Amino acid sequence: MSASATPAPSRAAILGAFAIVYIIWGSTYLGIRFAIDSMPPLLMAGSRYLLAGLLLYTFMRLRGEAAPTRQGWATAVIIGICLLTFGNGGVTLGEQYIPSGMTSLLVATVPMFLALLGWLSGVAARPTARVALGLVLGLVGVYLLARTPGASHVALPGHEAIGITLVLVAALVWAIGSLYSKKKQAASSPFLAGGMQMICGGLTMVILGLVRGEATDFELAAVTTKSWMAYIYLVTFGSIVAFSAYIWLLRAVEPALAGTYAFVNPVVAVLLGWAFAGEQLTTGMLGGAALIVAAVVMVVLGGRQKARS
Repeated sequence: MSASATPAPSRAAILGAFAIVYIIWGSTYLGIRFAIDSMPPLLMAGSRYLLAGLLLYTFMRLRGEAAPTRQGWATAVIIGICLLTFGNGGVTLGEQYIPSGMTSLLVATVPMFLALLGWLSGVAARPTARVALGLVLGLVGVYLLARTPGASHVALPGHEAIGITLVLVAALVWAIGSLYSKKKQAASSPFLAGGMQMICGGLTMVILGLVRGEATDFELAAVTTKSWMAYIYLVTFGSIVAFSAYIWLLRAVEPALAGTYAFVNPVVAVLLGWAFAGEQLTTGMLGGAALIVAAVVMVVLGGRQKARS
């Protein structure tokens, strides 16, 4: 069915898609935490995206999408490595050292990186005063999070600084890849392109995991039921369902509105981490959370105001 033949989406459909992106993407941080409890981080993340990408790519090709070109695959490699290998891979590695709630809040810096790098690269307009204030508040929020001791269970405790650094670098490279994807497309279909990017990024993560020696002492028999359930959830809902809902939203509403997941996901992740993983809600974390969420709201709304003026 072509896009031109598709009727205007109903309010219920739009709200349902937003609920999927908000809740599922917010819950994937906790899913990653459970999965890496008994799975090697890069092999878990890489195989998750590789499997999801193969399923999505095969489905779209069977629906009649044309085979991508070599240039399309080259673009998919670059975007996939930025968004998934560095982005999701860095987040997955970081969650060995810091709780899922803190991880999600650090990832909320992505829109701030986008605003700053977009301006410096000429892709976006110069940030407004509201956007600049949001960037400052975001940095203060990150500082408060960095000062908050990680009292919750993590796989490798006592190295919060490593986890924070990994996640912030992941957020930065994710932003770079996102800006690149605005200029280069792997395929005309966003779903086919997404499958290609997941294949390339996931395969790269698997290779890096093998180079790191993650398979040396890994035994499938040692994987817990909770980790398997989390893995299945990440492949199906986290990588395919939520991603498809987000792609659909980009066509149904303004991109800035679809991007509000960036400041809703942290709230969902913190609450889920507190409710199901015993992660503590300290005063420092709540203060950092409030500042980061306020900062991202100011960055997004400030950017929209600039675009309309």
